[in-house]
Amino acid sequence: MHKFHGLQLAIDLAVQQRDARLAALGQAQGRLRMGQHQQEQLQSYADDTDARWASGASVAISAELVRHHYQFVGRLQHAIGMQDGVIANLLRQQEASRAELAQAEAKVAGLRKVLASRLAVVQRAEQRREQAQMDEMA
Repeated sequence: MHKFHGLQLAIDLAVQQRDARLAALGQAQGRLRMGQHQQEQLQSYADDTDARWASGASVAISAELVRHHYQFVGRLQHAIGMQDGVIANLLRQQEASRAELAQAEAKVAGLRKVLASRLAVVQRAEQRREQAQMDEMA
């Protein structure tokens, strides 16, 4: 196997890179979940604010309070819109991590296939050598 030490090192390195890509994908998925959770919290807060505002609509409210409410809701909707962009970016990052992982897995599989094929060549040569020795002895 010492003949293929360099190839085995390449496989080990490719496995380490694949594992790093797998960890990066896990982190990207975690960031996406956190971003989506934050989006849900913002939307829930906006819905609660609208519900409270609607339930208090029967009370006389000053124009200044109405203006502040609409400004606040506008900023809240802007934050929700910004979070949409953050989530879209996180989705792109997750897909990029997934693609990098697929490439790393393909590299590992390819290197292992090369090693298996080279080992098979060596094994066939060894079998032929043994067969020749057997034939000589017979």
